[in-house]
Amino acid sequence: MLRLGVNIDHVATIRNARGGLHPDPLRAALMAIEAGADGITAHLREDRRHIRDADMAAIKAGISKPLNFEMAATEEMQRIALATKPNACCLVPEKRTEVTTEGGLDVAGQDNSLRPFIRTLKDAGIRVSLFVDPDPRQLRASASVGADIVELHTGAYAEGHPGELERLIEGAFHADEMGLEVHAGHGLTYANVSAVAAIPQVVELNIGHFIIGEAVFTGLDAVVREFRRLMNAARGA
Repeated sequence: MLRLGVNIDHVATIRNARGGLHPDPLRAALMAIEAGADGITAHLREDRRHIRDADMAAIKAGISKPLNFEMAATEEMQRIALATKPNACCLVPEKRTEVTTEGGLDVAGQDNSLRPFIRTLKDAGIRVSLFVDPDPRQLRASASVGADIVELHTGAYAEGHPGELERLIEGAFHADEMGLEVHAGHGLTYANVSAVAAIPQVVELNIGHFIIGEAVFTGLDAVVREFRRLMNAARGA
């Protein structure tokens, strides 16, 4: 079955807008799991604009499903990941000035530094995912540096750029052929998720912003269940 990972970053964004403890990202994570999420994703950014260190520790201790720890490939984040021991770490590019992640990681241009970084995480029993564009050069580099997983960046597809679905389909096929587990995410909504969910090599989708935004209107439980329904229908087709 195609897995659904729910990113709860923007529950923390709302909390941080006013300070205090409400709404609680852990509570959102537990509700998402109850509604059918197969795992929880959280991005601990360098500037701590949403998820904070204490959130990562609380979520890891409080959930029964896997935690996907999104992070930049820095020494600080590596130390926190090694202390937290998530199921997986997803390495992403990160710039302080960006509103959200703007593209995939340049694995091919950073292979010398990423290889030992990845090895350290894997030696601690943490699976390593790389958030990449569906580009053959980046996929080959991801396999070369020792990643377990690639998460294909679906942002350009979600924005309606021509040919992007075909690139995702081809990228998923080639990544799978190289022995990489294939995930996908960024910008997925009710309207566009089905085509990505139907790609047979994709085993997990990670969705956050739309889920938290739509939950304002219909509730977190209902949104997670609707994504689960759409994904199941697409994979069944």
